[in-house]
Amino acid sequence: MRELKVVGLDVDGRRIICETADSTEKFVLRSDERLEAAVRGDRVASNQTSIDVEVPRNVLRPKEIQAKIRAGASVEQVAAAAGVDIARVERFAHPVLLERSRAAELATAAHPVLADGPSVLTLLETVTTALIARGLDPESTTWDAWRNEDGRWTVQLAWKAGLSDNVAHFRYSPGVHGGTVTAFDDAAAELIDPNFARPLRPLAPVAQLALEEPEPAPVPEPAPEPEQVETPPAAPAAKTPRPRKARPAVPAWEDVLLGVRSSGQR
Repeated sequence: MRELKVVGLDVDGRRIICETADSTEKFVLRSDERLEAAVRGDRVASNQTSIDVEVPRNVLRPKEIQAKIRAGASVEQVAAAAGVDIARVERFAHPVLLERSRAAELATAAHPVLADGPSVLTLLETVTTALIARGLDPESTTWDAWRNEDGRWTVQLAWKAGLSDNVAHFRYSPGVHGGTVTAFDDAAAELIDPNFARPLRPLAPVAQLALEEPEPAPVPEPAPEPEQVETPPAAPAAKTPRPRKARPAVPAWEDVLLGVRSSGQR
């Protein structure tokens, strides 16, 4: 009898994955009442001494691995969920990853469906124009695609704006002239909106900062000078008549001859 060791749980969480000591083979142990009783140490009936163990050749068959990858899971996710080596998953996942990449490439050549019908521009042309109009680099985008359970493809566009990672999802329908794509979420609807001036995400209003140069204070106009009233030139002051000096009385001629003074005294 070979001894097994537990390595983890299956994807559904209902089965226990075991392997041999040399890790060359793996086994799946179905959990039931008998196993739970054995773990608790309860005694089981004699007719239940054997435990029904399912021993598949591989934990996940290649088709199961490819189905999970085609549905959008990554190689690391499938390997971690199944408890197997990544190299084993990569071996079967590679062709499916190429299929997803090809579907994403074809979707970029499809035409977005707008309110008035399919756009003339392709999805790649529309997204490039929208990102440039918003000041973003269209070369920093990544595309991916996966197939849903209904057989339709979902296309994802991822881009970085500042420190935030953003994604938009479209539904791709192959057809003539490249097929069509429709917006699956708000981010995708804003990208194919013909009004490229709208931001991709609503922003909270920012308080207006007083960055404008202050207007110069009005310079007060000089007060008008008081009007000068012309005063008429003052009239020249009237000259005070000088007192005339009394002239000495001139004696008459006869007085001189007779020796009589002007005062009448001799």
